[in-house]
Order: sequence, then C-alpha cells, then structure tokens
Amino acid sequence: MNENNENTIVVLKQNGGYPMHTFEDVRELTCAYIHDEKDRSMIRKAFNFANLHHAGIFRKSGEPYVQHLIEVAYICATLQSGPVTICAAFLHDVVEDTEVTIEDINREFGEETGRIVDSLTKIQRLKLSRRTEADFEAEDHRKIFLGMANDVRVIIIKLADRLHNMRTIEALKPERQHALAKETLEVFAPIAHRLGIYRIESELEDLSLKVQEPEIYRDILDKLNNSIANRTKALNVLKKKIADVLIQSGIKFEIESRIKSIYSIYKKMYFKHHQFDEIYDVLALRVICSTEINCYEILGLIHANFKPLPGRFKDYIAMPKPNMYQSLHTTIMAGDGNIFEVQIRTQDMDEVAESGVAAHWRYKEGNNYNAKQEQKEIEEKLHWFRDFVSMSQENEGSDAKEYVDNLTKDIFEANVYVFTPKGKVIDLPSGSTPIDLAYRIHTKIGDSIVGAVVNGNLVPIAYKLKTGDVCEIKTANNSSGPNESWLNIVKTSNARNNIKKFLIKKNAQFMSDDRGQKGKQSLLDFFKDRGAEEKDIIDQLSTNNVLNNYHCKSIDDLYILVYNKTVQPSAVADYIGFKRKDQTTLKLVKKQNLDDDNCPVTVNNQTGLKITLGNCCTPIPGDEIVGYVTKGLGVTVHRTDCPNVINQQKRLIPVSWKDDLKKGSYPVDILIECSDRDNLVADILSILNSVKVKCSEIGARFHPENLSTTVSAQIFVESRSQLDDVFSTLKNISSINSIRRTCH
Repeated sequence: MNENNENTIVVLKQNGGYPMHTFEDVRELTCAYIHDEKDRSMIRKAFNFANLHHAGIFRKSGEPYVQHLIEVAYICATLQSGPVTICAAFLHDVVEDTEVTIEDINREFGEETGRIVDSLTKIQRLKLSRRTEADFEAEDHRKIFLGMANDVRVIIIKLADRLHNMRTIEALKPERQHALAKETLEVFAPIAHRLGIYRIESELEDLSLKVQEPEIYRDILDKLNNSIANRTKALNVLKKKIADVLIQSGIKFEIESRIKSIYSIYKKMYFKHHQFDEIYDVLALRVICSTEINCYEILGLIHANFKPLPGRFKDYIAMPKPNMYQSLHTTIMAGDGNIFEVQIRTQDMDEVAESGVAAHWRYKEGNNYNAKQEQKEIEEKLHWFRDFVSMSQENEGSDAKEYVDNLTKDIFEANVYVFTPKGKVIDLPSGSTPIDLAYRIHTKIGDSIVGAVVNGNLVPIAYKLKTGDVCEIKTANNSSGPNESWLNIVKTSNARNNIKKFLIKKNAQFMSDDRGQKGKQSLLDFFKDRGAEEKDIIDQLSTNNVLNNYHCKSIDDLYILVYNKTVQPSAVADYIGFKRKDQTTLKLVKKQNLDDDNCPVTVNNQTGLKITLGNCCTPIPGDEIVGYVTKGLGVTVHRTDCPNVINQQKRLIPVSWKDDLKKGSYPVDILIECSDRDNLVADILSILNSVKVKCSEIGARFHPENLSTTVSAQIFVESRSQLDDVFSTLKNISSINSIRRTCH
C-alpha cells in the first residue's frame, strides 16, 4: 500500500463514494488465486443462481439487490476466500428472500456451502420473529457468535455483508442508520478486531463514527488531511534516509507509509484526551522484510541512526496480540522536529496484520485443502478462539442476553495477557485475578485453587494480574472450594457463573441433608404419636415396595418428600397398612417426677402430665395451640393450623399457654423468598444479630429459572410478638419478597 493510494482512500471516505463492481470484477479477483475450472464454474453458477432468483428485487438505495451480493462476494475475494465462501457470499440471502430452500442449495452447490448459507439465514430470520428490540439484538448476536464458533467463514461473510450495508447506509432512515452504526461498533468491529481483519475493522469504525458523530468525524478528517499535506514532505525525507541506511546493510526490504484511521484518532482524542498534535502515529512508516531476524536487525539500524523516544517501543513479535498481530513498533525523531512511528514486520506478518484470520484462511489450492482442519488450526493459532468456542457450546441453551454479555466481557473486551508456566498466553479482562485465570484453564482447577505464584512470588488469590505476568495456579485435592466472597473478587463472567454453580450444588446438598432430617423427624413423630416404635417403622419404610411406590432410591429421598409435603405421613401410614391400637378411651398419662415449672403449656390446669412441643410446627407463646393425645406418650402441642393434626379432631384436646410463663427461647423454622443478589445471607445474619436473635441453622437455594433464592433458617425467639417484630425488620432488607413459618 503506497502513500498516494491511502490518500485516495481518505478522499473516498470524505466524498462518501464507493465504486460499484460487477461479476467480472469478482471473477478477475478470484481467478488470480483459484485456478480449478470446476471451482470457477461453481462461482459463476452461484452468481447466475442468485441473479435469477433475486430478479426484480431492489434495495432501498434503488439498485438491484444482486449488486449487494456482488459487493459482498468482492470483499470476500479481496481476502482471497475459497470458492465455497465466494459461492455462499452470492447465495447468503437467497433462502431468506426467495422460494429457494437449503435443500436446493445442498443439491446445487454441496452441503458445505449449504451449512454456511443456513447459518447466515438463521441470523437473518430472527428479524422476523423478534419480541422486543433487546431480545432480538441479543439473540441475533448469539446466532452470529455461534455461527462463527462453528465455521469462521460465516463471520467473514457476515462482516463483508455489514461492511457493504454501512457503505450504503445513507439510503436508510436516520434512526435506522444510528441503530445499525451502534450495533456495528459494539458487535461487528470488535469481532473484526479479534479476528485481526484490520482493513474491515477500521472501515466499519470510521463509517459508524460518521453516522453517530458527523461533526467530530468531519473535524478529524479535516485535521488528518491537513496533517498529511503538511507532513508528507518530511515523511518522504525520512523514508529516503531509512532506505539509504538499509541499502548499505544489504537487507532486502520495502517501505510503505500508513495513515491512522479516523476512529483510532477519535479514541485517542476523546477517550484518552490527547490533542491531535500529540498523536505521533497519525502518519507512520512500515518497513517490510523477509525474516524475523531481519526485523530486529532493521530495528537496531534505525535506533543507531535516529533517536528513539523512550517508552515507545513495543515488541509484538515476541508477544503477539491475541488476533495474531505481529510487528515491531518504535517511535523516532526524524531530525527536523517531526516525530514518526516506524513499524517493522515480515511480509507474512503484514498480511496477517491487514487480514488477520482471513489471511490464514486464504484458499490453498492443490494442498489437500480441508475446511475442518482449517478451523482446527485457527483454534490453535488464536488462543482465545478455543475459549470462545467452548463458551459458545456450553451456553448454547442459556439466556441470550446473559450469554452475549458474558462473551463480550470475557472475550471481546479482554486486554490483559497472562502467561502460564508452560508459555501459553491467556487473555483476560482488566482487573482479573488468579481465580479468573484458574477457571479459564479448567473448571476443576478453579474449584480447587488455594493460591497462586506470580513471577516467582506467592500472591493472594485476589491479586490483580497484569500483562506479562507469569502465573502458576496452586490447587489442593482437599480444598473446600469457592465461597461467596469470591464473587466479589472475580472479574470474568465465566468464573462468576462457575462459582455460583458450585455454591448452588453445595447448598443443595446442605439443604437436602437438612430437609431429610426434618422430614424424618416429622414422619417418625407422626408414627410415635400413634404408638409405633421408631425401629419398626424405619424397617417398614425401607422396603423396596414402599420406596418404589414413591419413586425413591433411598429412605432419605422419602424423608425429603415428606418435608416438601409431596407425601403426607398419613398417606404413608395407609400404604404400609399401619394399624393404630384401640384407643376408645383416652387417658392423659402423667409423667413421674416431672418439673412442671419447665413446661410452658397447661392442660386444664392439671400437673404432672407429659407434655412436649411439636417439632413439625414449632409452636411458640402467642400461637393458637391444641393438644394431640397419644396413648402412653402424653400430649404433643401443635399450632391449630398444623397440617399434621388438622384432620385428627377425635384426638385433640384444649391446651393453653401458662399465665405465669417464664421467659424462654423457642425454635422457629422460617422460609425467606428473595430476589438473588450478592451477600444476601450475610445481610440476613447481620440483621438477626442486630436484634439479638440466635440462628442455629441457615441455608440458601438458588433458582436459576427466575434468578431467585430461598433462604431457610431456624431461629430462637421468646414469643409470637417478638417473631412478628423480627419479620418486620427482615422485610426492610432489599430484595426480600416474603417471609413465612414452615411446617414439616
């Protein structure tokens, strides 16, 4: 690329004009690298097929629709895409806009072309079924990412499609222009950047800025053109001086000039607050040589003859960018007061710098070309792409907006590059910790991390990693795993989601054990109240017949069903044929040597009775209560609304709380329904502590389907009045929706 050509590009952007190509232009480009006549014929067939089926269809700009297909194919051809990609570029809208089916494409052009067209069609069809703009955008972007994960050629065509749409955006209504430009900057330009396709990325960014900030765009363009006019002479002088030095060395080289894109200048001026005159790389020289060694030799010669600016040297050859970009960058003083950036790279590096993954994907005719192998090689070269593919596959059925947000944050906004001890580069968002790195490597490593060594020094797991850090993760088999505090430390959505999954599973086990114990106690209390022995009942309940009837693998599962009230104790009794003993006359059994002063309940002012408070409904002073009489076991006190006694009227007797009741502490089981958020359980415990209420048990269960959490707890209070006060205080905690007592 020479200086005059680049000036021409700036003028074209200024005038808003782009040349209209023909199929012959596409054919001429593709014939330069595709020599197989079958492939050439297939490309022509695809054009004729699209031209036939799009006949009579026009774009909003007034031009025939096939013109858009030609331009998309032409852009793909400039990237030297293979014949399948060129065919798919011509056909990418034919299924959506005409009566043609994917089966027709498969039959006429092969299944490989059909798969690419099908992916592009699914993306487009979302526009016809969107519910809200936000839902549509998220689902549309998810389809784009999934398509790219399956076959990079899908996104290359989609980028070409978007580029031509942006070039002709003036035909759309202003509000549609702004929506398209916003999406381009947020989705398509970052994808092009991550794939290293600079020529498409920079044009997409410039065209989007022109729509969103036309005055700023015009101001920067004017400054850029003035700078080119004023500094061209100085640049040519420097170019000649460098050429003279390199010619004497005998190194083969080429020198080109490069103009910084308008959007790149915009970011430095408005995001980093630089003045235009402070941007030294508006104009730059690019030295292209044959080998990597030549790059370093040329760097040494330039530094020996020109004064380099301190802190402005970057070695992207030794440490390539995640999009495979490699080059040496240095900034020098030209001797006449001008400062210029010089980029040094090989020819291969230059092609990758301009075309990124598309340069690697270039059609290799006659070399046993295999698209699947090509996709695999790209995953190896783009170290972030494997993570991207993994995230896409793992989250394919998840909420679209959450998936897109996670992918954008973890992959497309990553700008910290960390080394593993084996030299693998992993890119992470700014502020990431060793925990984020551990989960990026593997979920099991994240779950078992106990420490980290960064650059040979032991660091806490909350340490913020920096570019260039070499981080070794320390794990332990007996690690207790993540805790809730980790959620406040990690930066990546991948780590946060895996930590939540671990905690949910851990809490589910805790809750399962807790529910099982309470269900067991409730069931056994039911049978004990009817005169049964615990061992006999457990033996009967453990039989295969009982467990199979309730679809349980173990008796613990049955206890949980009882706790959840899916199975009533009375139903279990009926199933096993439990027969209570004849108790036609009810007698209250007195317990010998009972200290009546410790019993808070009285039965008709009688003393010496065996009286216990029911574990199933945990009555407390102030509750309306009733007594349940069991032969030989005395009276069990229940709340009047307890489901375990509500239908047992024949065995119920009146009871009451003592008038001179001594101050005591009574257990109460409660359930708190909440909207999920960080530190929820900690806030609940803090409130309970502030009102001096003891909590003996607490657990939480996350419900991913509606992002809510159920917190179960056992607290100790003196009376119903105090419990009401506790409930009122807890309801002041943000995200708590309801609180209730439970019965088992």
